[in-house]
Amino acid sequence: MNNPFREDLVSRNKPEPCTVVIFGATGDLAHRKLVPAIYNLSVDGELPADVKIVGFARREKSDEVFRDGLAELNRQVSRNGHDEEVWDRFAENIHYHQSTFDDLDGYKRLAERLDAIDAERGGKGNRLFYLSIAPEFFDDVLEKLKEVGLNEAADGCWARVIVEKPFGKDLASARHLNQVVNNTFDEADTYRIDHYLGKETAQNIMVLRFANAIYEPLWNNQHIDHIEISCAEHLGMEGGRGGYYDTAGALRDMIQNHLLQLLSLVAMEPPTDLSADAVRDEKVKVIRALRQLDTPEKVAANTVRAQYTEGFINGDNVLGYRQEDRVNPESQTETYVAIKAFVDTWRWSGVPFFIRVGKRLPKKATEISVHFKNVPNVLFNQLGGSPPSENVLVIRIQPDEGISLRMNSKLPGAAIRMEPVKMNFQYSTSFGKSSPEAYERLLLDSMAGDATLFARRDEVEEAWKFVDHIQNAWHNSGQVPMAEYAAGTWGPNEADDLIESEGTDWRRF
Repeated sequence: MNNPFREDLVSRNKPEPCTVVIFGATGDLAHRKLVPAIYNLSVDGELPADVKIVGFARREKSDEVFRDGLAELNRQVSRNGHDEEVWDRFAENIHYHQSTFDDLDGYKRLAERLDAIDAERGGKGNRLFYLSIAPEFFDDVLEKLKEVGLNEAADGCWARVIVEKPFGKDLASARHLNQVVNNTFDEADTYRIDHYLGKETAQNIMVLRFANAIYEPLWNNQHIDHIEISCAEHLGMEGGRGGYYDTAGALRDMIQNHLLQLLSLVAMEPPTDLSADAVRDEKVKVIRALRQLDTPEKVAANTVRAQYTEGFINGDNVLGYRQEDRVNPESQTETYVAIKAFVDTWRWSGVPFFIRVGKRLPKKATEISVHFKNVPNVLFNQLGGSPPSENVLVIRIQPDEGISLRMNSKLPGAAIRMEPVKMNFQYSTSFGKSSPEAYERLLLDSMAGDATLFARRDEVEEAWKFVDHIQNAWHNSGQVPMAEYAAGTWGPNEADDLIESEGTDWRRF
């Protein structure tokens, strides 16, 4: 039988030298994530030789001032620490380019600067454009890149674009953005980034399922009772985030992209091979098979939305959402969402997928828990005590990346008494080193031309179709009122009622 994980299929393309142009280079993402990721790749010896970075932003800065600001943040956040000597060598390849996003002359000067960098490199003109900017600027940047010809690569070279989320605010805007992007770059050169897919445990889902014979035969509605996908955040609207969040909300900010991507990895069929399109073909089939909540009645029966009110986090009193900075005091933006979803395929018929995400919950954690059906309670029912607990496989995405399996065991002693126990695997202890940051893997893949961990156009649009029905019903039908939960609790009572309707309850982590 063919082995989809044989060595010749999993060997990856090698990342190539390139110039990374970061639009919005003075922003938080570039300083806290992107440049530290490239620095750590360099420290680990993973970065191709002669990679250059050009920061593009509107503020007046010299190369030296720009580098100093990046160094200050790198000292705080770098996974490998900050070595001044290593940084000094790395920073020699960092440059700053001042321009507004709508100034054509700025793009002409950028083209000249990139040509000069290529000449120093010996003529190798690979370019990677990273749009670390708000979606309202996408059109300007993409159209100007096309006007000056930066979307086209010289013979034997490539030009690619990475687009950050949110990719649209609904299906119509996502289609518009897709059209704008694909009018500038081919789909094969377009990388829609979702950093959750760069996390080591998310990448491990396919290996866990398809490379272990003990799981795949059980991965279906005959053996699985339900699946939970949970993302809990203890933070609120710190750092002025309220202005953005109040226009987005938990549904669009987290579920449309991150959590539906995780759901597709859990529910997909085995791909024919590990090529980017083979994997993404199977993922998009899952999104298309989601049972559409296409009436207000279906939305009311299968979703909960809520906002946090004043409460306590780690003993500290915190404000309610509507009292947060830059949030409308009468806001109808949800900070918590719970959804009961179904994937209408033969494998998953009748299995509920419970998705929840919330701000100001007791702790920060993202996990997938697969709850297997209970064994018939006939063998141990005369022993008294509680019946055997269900087996639960937990895939921890963050912060403690790993996998655990809960099973039943006999307590030591003469009597037959059962207790659930855990088999636990952690990346940090099993492999003796921390996992690379998600952006490290994704940037390296984009330099290698591997789009497996990036969303394809049809994935994005199918996810918006599912989310739009919910969004429209919430704001137009009046059938799904805004629930409330105190900060520091696990969410509203209505979310408990939703999952209890299927005879179970939320897993507490």
